[in-house]
Amino acid sequence: MRANLLVLSACIAVVEPLRYTPAGIPALNLQLDHESEITELGQPRQVKATIKAVAFGALAERLVKQAVGSDWKFSGFVANPRNGKYTVFHIQEFSSHLI
Repeated sequence: MRANLLVLSACIAVVEPLRYTPAGIPALNLQLDHESEITELGQPRQVKATIKAVAFGALAERLVKQAVGSDWKFSGFVANPRNGKYTVFHIQEFSSHLI
């Protein structure tokens, strides 16, 4: 079995209005910004990434209350939406993270 797990420290950059799926489940689309320095091949490298993300259910209801610009540690998995044009980070947990 292949693993699909992403853990990322990131800043909440954009939060769209809370919406509901046809089944009535709360859903929240976000944009997360990540910035760090990583060592690659023995050299420091500045890394920046902007990630589209989504959360569902009670987690979405908790996330929508968090401030844009706040830093968190997120964990979940990545998948392509039905149209398959980009990858989305499906958040399953988030917790406070000191950067």
